Amino acid sequence: MPLPHHPTPAVVRSWPTFTPEAPMRVLASACLAGDPCGVDGTCYGAYPLARRFFSLPNVRVVRFCPEHDAVGTPRAMPDIHGGDGHDVLDGRARFVSDRGDDWSDAITRAAARMAEIAVEERVHLALMMDTSAACGTTVIYDGARGLKKYRRGPGVAGAAVLRAGIPIVSQRDERTLAVLFAKLQADMSDLATDGLDHHEREWYRGYFAQG
Repeated sequence: MPLPHHPTPAVVRSWPTFTPEAPMRVLASACLAGDPCGVDGTCYGAYPLARRFFSLPNVRVVRFCPEHDAVGTPRAMPDIHGGDGHDVLDGRARFVSDRGDDWSDAITRAAARMAEIAVEERVHLALMMDTSAACGTTVIYDGARGLKKYRRGPGVAGAAVLRAGIPIVSQRDERTLAVLFAKLQADMSDLATDGLDHHEREWYRGYFAQG
């Protein structure tokens, strides 16, 4: 079953037929689209399903990396301490790098810019990098990622985009992505998937059943 931040099948069906002349407009975490804006100056590798989606002729991609916009590339690894992205936006949690840099103000400004772009471009949805302290939506690290602790919720930019009323799907949400591919009359059958969204997988269900 879709999470509240996903575009539901009913919403997707309500959208018009998308063509190259009138494409689906998608806000993308720039690393998922192949831009070398990760903390190490790479795009973190290929995500075949996301790349296929972005390459469709009836999709127009608007790329943005809030972490690059905030502090540049390469950079130290940031995580959220004391809450999720909503808490950072509201001043209750901090966005801190593994070197101790407090980038909360910078990422808050960049997140607001990402949400502004989504509204300006009238995007139908956003496809964002899950577990990221900036772009995550379903799961983020709870404090320093070396502790291997997780929490439900969005990163800072994910929270800002959601507050702007934009539905979000992650690269791991294969069930919802399949609905979008069908809407776009596109084939993904040659790509190996399990047909599940991130929150439906055994790891997620087992981890959060503990807490």
